[in-house]
Amino acid sequence: MNVFMLTLLFIILSIIVAMIRAILGPTIPDRVVGLDTVNTLVIAGMILFGAAKNEVIYIDVSIVYALLSFITTVLIAKYLEGDKL
Repeated sequence: MNVFMLTLLFIILSIIVAMIRAILGPTIPDRVVGLDTVNTLVIAGMILFGAAKNEVIYIDVSIVYALLSFITTVLIAKYLEGDKL
């Protein structure tokens, strides 16, 4: 088994744990942090998969996904603070 794929398996297990945290989080900020963790792990997984398969498109898609994830997290944080969007 490729080292990249073995690491990807651990990232998938981490995504499952983070999703449980996002679902069971007692407060909304806990859930947002859980979803942000899932997004970060998905980005890392896409980069690892792209490196394992020697495909640059996965890295390009992960950059766009990271930008959208960051913007979404900032907007949710602004909303939870009570500021106008």
